[in-house]
Amino acid sequence: MKISLSAIYNWYRTAIRHPKYGIWVVVATLVYLVSPIDLSPDIFPIAGQIDDFILFSLLMTEVSQIAIDKYRNRKQEENTPPSDVTVEVEAETVSTEKV
Repeated sequence: MKISLSAIYNWYRTAIRHPKYGIWVVVATLVYLVSPIDLSPDIFPIAGQIDDFILFSLLMTEVSQIAIDKYRNRKQEENTPPSDVTVEVEAETVSTEKV
């Protein structure tokens, strides 16, 4: 079974954007970051921090993108008029008959 980095990234991105499980993915990521049990332990000077840095940057990128998307959607909803509003207009009929 071959697992690529892009497949893992796409899975993480999909999981964090899921409305039901997104917060749990964020919490699990934060727990992993502070946990002493890592893919590469933090006692190794550089290699130990690389996986934490990559995961933290991925988390910040996705959370900021979700926040930006929600902000844009909220602004767009504020700018669009509601479709169920009735507008009353005073109108006069114009006849097309020649006099």
